[in-house]
Amino acid sequence: MYEKTYPSKRFQHTLDFLKKHIPLEETILDLGVENPFSKIMKEQGYSVENTKGEDLDIDYSSLTNSSAKVVTAFEIFEHLLAPFNPLREIKADKIVASIPLKLWFSPAYRSKTDPWDRHYHEFEDWQFDWLLEKAGWEIKDRAKWTNPVKKLGIRPLLRSFTPRYYIIYAVRKQEQ
Repeated sequence: MYEKTYPSKRFQHTLDFLKKHIPLEETILDLGVENPFSKIMKEQGYSVENTKGEDLDIDYSSLTNSSAKVVTAFEIFEHLLAPFNPLREIKADKIVASIPLKLWFSPAYRSKTDPWDRHYHEFEDWQFDWLLEKAGWEIKDRAKWTNPVKKLGIRPLLRSFTPRYYIIYAVRKQEQ
């Protein structure tokens, strides 16, 4: 997936946000198979376990069997058909999650060769907030950033000032 490009800016923003909210002693369940960013988290001193590539729309066992205190989900929920269900099944009390934002000037991403590398959802920030809140999470912090590309044209120009990524830190709402 990162053979041609390495998302240094996105990874740095994500790491800074994670460090702001999650102390090193917290255990993390990172949704998705081990990837370059989960390796970065480990290099920074976090204790990280990853899900095993199961279909999180159907199989919640990694979510329900984990004793991790924090779940991270970096660019995962846009790939799921029903992200509400896994969000409800998470047993951890904290979540740090990021998504690519829907861009009005660009269609949803779809790999023609990898059926796992497709976006079923591309959220607007308010839609992701609503999803989290309805699934039982209270957002405590959020941030956005752009993803400029080194190309000429209208879309590259729009990418230089239109936020592309959205990240949240949320805690499980207390039952009433």
